[in-house]
Amino acid sequence: MNKNDILEKSRRENKNLDLYEKEVSQKAGNISAVVAAILATIFYVIQILVGLGENYGLYAVVASVPATGYLIKAIQMKQRKDIIAAIIFIIVALSFSVFHINQLITTSTIL
Repeated sequence: MNKNDILEKSRRENKNLDLYEKEVSQKAGNISAVVAAILATIFYVIQILVGLGENYGLYAVVASVPATGYLIKAIQMKQRKDIIAAIIFIIVALSFSVFHINQLITTSTIL
């Protein structure tokens, strides 16, 4: 293979995105997830301080972001660390979801 063939194959595999652009997109996604976690924590603490109790739904949503990311990566890359991280974040997201739904049911005035 010559240089042009290798470059063409790389472009097809990367769908015409250069590696720097992919790296920047990945970093942006990671930073976005951290910002979401910080914002959820701020909302969670404020809600407790004003006497409205805990809101586990915030953390269910925040945990679902890395759960989805690691799940997709685990399916495509099949690396042990990604599979383990996906399982952990899925369990966390599901646990917070169950806590939140249980809290909604037990505090509901309709039932």
